[in-house]
Amino acid sequence: MQAEAGDDCAIPIGYAQTTSQPSLIALMLEALELTPDDTVLEIGTGLGYQAAVLARLARHVFSVERMAELAEAARANLRKENAGNVEVVTGDGTLGLPGAGPFGAIVVAAAFVSVPEPLSAQLAPGGRLVMPLGNGGGELVKVFEKRGSELAEVRVLCGARFVPLVGVNGFAGP
Repeated sequence: MQAEAGDDCAIPIGYAQTTSQPSLIALMLEALELTPDDTVLEIGTGLGYQAAVLARLARHVFSVERMAELAEAARANLRKENAGNVEVVTGDGTLGLPGAGPFGAIVVAAAFVSVPEPLSAQLAPGGRLVMPLGNGGGELVKVFEKRGSELAEVRVLCGARFVPLVGVNGFAGP
């Protein structure tokens, strides 16, 4: 797929996963309204492309990938990019990363019908969360903001297709 690497499209990365198209990643990250002091939680590391972009925008990035092979490949890719402020964790992204938050921003690169409660709980007051919502085939990418203890929908960014968010608080795995 190297010939397609510069195209603005989703690219298969193995294990029935894809990397999102660059323009969609840019739209989602812009909606986070990051500052250089933010600590970000990314769910769905893939091969680390979005984490590498986040590394240049935020102070620290924690990225959770459920597939050990992809997580290891992402770590290698991020080392090549000198993204020393990114920590890739293998685990269930629907649980977030208890103990590492609260996070100023959370971005989810997989779809579910609702925001998993642990992600909402780990978002700092005033923080933003961007996630595709839907049950497969056509999702709406939505922006949320933590207001007090509640997660409020701010706006719909766009429609898109994402892989399913698999985990305890998401879809059942294969």
